[in-house]
Amino acid sequence: MSSDDPVERALSLASESFIAAAGPGGQNVNKVATAVQLRLDVFSLRLELPVFQRLKQLAGSRMTAKGELVITARRFRTQEANRTDARERLAALITEAQKLPQKRAKSRLNRVGKEQRLQGKKRRGAVKAGRGKVRLD
Repeated sequence: MSSDDPVERALSLASESFIAAAGPGGQNVNKVATAVQLRLDVFSLRLELPVFQRLKQLAGSRMTAKGELVITARRFRTQEANRTDARERLAALITEAQKLPQKRAKSRLNRVGKEQRLQGKKRRGAVKAGRGKVRLD
């Protein structure tokens, strides 16, 4: 990996803090802060605008209004496993944001296909129309 790699740069710029986690761990969960909270200032990555927008979309509520990406990992019982999990999730998020979305190809129906689709809609409409209230006239 080169130093221009955004994933590598993100992992080096991210700050980690360990917090108390709920869930599995028995009595140990009350004594040891095993959950990892990874924080990264996305602006420090200097991503291109389209990549930044895709990252913001993918991150959703994990990105703060100030542009800080917060990933919390608490699936495992050990700090090291949660640390690795958080770093992998950050790397996956940035890698996914770098991928260009595929353009959707318009579907082209021929005349027969259009007629079949319309006939199906008419049949379905007739079925639904027959479901009205029953009148005893």
